[in-house]
Amino acid sequence: MSLNLEQYVSEFSAQNIDGEHLLQLDGSKLKALGMTSSQDRAIIKKKLKEVKASLEKARKAQEKMEKQREKLRKKEQEHLQRRSKKTGKFSSDATEGSHEQ
Repeated sequence: MSLNLEQYVSEFSAQNIDGEHLLQLDGSKLKALGMTSSQDRAIIKKKLKEVKASLEKARKAQEKMEKQREKLRKKEQEHLQRRSKKTGKFSSDATEGSHEQ
């Protein structure tokens, strides 16, 4: 409707075309849905291309964030392991010192 193509809403609704399905449509499928105007199909295809690009950009950003989180998690784990080794070394040194006295 925001593209001034509301004349197709009833057919898209009747065919249960939702956002997921819409992203899968190409020119021939749009034509089969009653979109006879090549200009209207071009408008839809252009908008779908923009939406797909936006979704891909968001997906890549999400993957990047997940990689950063994983990297931070690994660093924290390594830090904790080093700390526990140091703590273990100090306690064993202290135990050995008390045995010597």
